[in-house]
Amino acid sequence: MQLLETCQTNYLLLTALDNLIDLLQLPFMQRAVAGAILMGILGGLLGSFVTLRHLSFFSHAVGHAALVGIALGVLLQINPTWMLLPFTLVFGLVVIYFVDKTDLASDSILSIALSGALAIGLILSSLIQGYRGNLMSVLFGDILAIDTTDLTLTLLLLLGSGIFLLSTLRSQILLTLNPAVAKVQGIPVQLYRYSFIVLLSLAVAIAIKAVGILLVNAFLVIPASTAKVMTHYFSHFLIMSIIIGSTTSIAGITASVLFKLASGPSIVIVQFITFLLVFSWIKLTIKPL
Repeated sequence: MQLLETCQTNYLLLTALDNLIDLLQLPFMQRAVAGAILMGILGGLLGSFVTLRHLSFFSHAVGHAALVGIALGVLLQINPTWMLLPFTLVFGLVVIYFVDKTDLASDSILSIALSGALAIGLILSSLIQGYRGNLMSVLFGDILAIDTTDLTLTLLLLLGSGIFLLSTLRSQILLTLNPAVAKVQGIPVQLYRYSFIVLLSLAVAIAIKAVGILLVNAFLVIPASTAKVMTHYFSHFLIMSIIIGSTTSIAGITASVLFKLASGPSIVIVQFITFLLVFSWIKLTIKPL
C-alpha cells in the first residue's frame, strides 16, 4: 500500500514537472519568469534601503493609494499601467513633501494620505460599470499577465535604480545611517532623498501588476528583512536581499503553476516562509554573518 502511494506521488510530481516544462515553452510563461527575476532584483535592491530608512509604511501607502490611478485608468479606458506610473510618482512626491514641511509625525501624514486616496479610489471604483477584469487583475496581481511593455519598464527602472544607487553607494549609506552628518559632508541629501522616492514610487507602480496592491509592500520588505536577519554587513545585506528577492519570485511562480494558485500571493507566501525559516535558523543555531 505504501509503495503504491509512493508511486502515485512520484507520478503526480513527474506529471507536474512535465507540465511546467511545457509551460516554459510558452511566451507568456517566459515573460513571467523574466519579470520575476527583474522585479525580484529591483525589489531586493530598493527594499534594502526601504528597510534601513524605515520607509516600509511609505511604500505601503503608495501601493494602496494606487487604487485611484487604477480606477481612473479603467474609467478613462486607458491601460492602468500608464495611469499608475504618473499617479504613484506624484502621490509619493507630494506625501514626502508634506512630511518634510509639517510638524506632524510622518506616520500621521502617511495615514491621512493613504486613507484619503483609498477612499477616493473606492468611490471611483464604484463608478465603474460592467466588466471589471482590468481592475481586479491589478488589485490582486497576476505576473503571468505581464507583457513586453511591463518588462521594458521594469528593466529600465532596474538599470536606472542600479546606476543611481551603486554609483553613489557610499553617500547613500551615510545618508541612510546619519542624514545630518551626510549633509555636513556636502552630500545633496534632499536631492538623493527625493530621487529615491521617485524610484520607489515607480517600483511600487510596476510591481503592483505582478503581486497586487494588497501585497506589493511585502514584495519590497520581506526579502530585505530576511537578508537583514542574516548579516550585519551592508554589502552582504544588499547582495543577499537581491538574491532572495529574485529566487523567491521564481519559486513563487513555480509553486503557482504546480499547485494552480494565484501567482502574486504565491510569491509572497514563498517569501514569507523563507523569512520564517531563515529567522528560526539564524536565531536558534548561528550568529549573523
